[in-house]
Amino acid sequence: MSVVESVVRRLPAPLRKIALRHRELLKFALVGGTCFIIDTAIFLGLKSTVLTEKPVTAKIIATLVATIVSYVLNREWSFRTRGGRERHHEAALFFLVNGLAIGINSVPLWVSRYLLHLQEPNVSRLVEEIADFTSAQIIGTAIAMAFRWYGYKKWVFPEADFRPRIKRSYDSPEDEEALGHS
Repeated sequence: MSVVESVVRRLPAPLRKIALRHRELLKFALVGGTCFIIDTAIFLGLKSTVLTEKPVTAKIIATLVATIVSYVLNREWSFRTRGGRERHHEAALFFLVNGLAIGINSVPLWVSRYLLHLQEPNVSRLVEEIADFTSAQIIGTAIAMAFRWYGYKKWVFPEADFRPRIKRSYDSPEDEEALGHS
């Protein structure tokens, strides 16, 4: 039993039913959280070492690495029952959607730095760091995440229940009903 499923099983019945119906979204959010941590660590590491003068480049590299991890986790876990495309076509669309999302994710940082001039010497180093983190890691990530969710369901993994769901011995009749598999 996966960690997510064991946690869901412990929820009160009404919440469990909602969690089971939105299992795909919960898994997408967990993958997103994991990739957010990867992205943030790489972004801050690059921005504070080898790419101090190029924060947008650091952001793009960090997002690219997180995107590769995201593809594997989303395909094999979050959207494992979805499909409808040949693997190479699916991968190409995934990376196209994410390429657009990288651009979307980078725009708030670019605006913060180059339109609003929230960088030294115009502002203090602390204000610059807060503005960079807020624009790149919070605003940019939130907008790009919404775009990715839409893009994955619409174009990358368009057909629900395309790949068979594995029925597990611990699935209860209530769980099957909540999922619409009764």
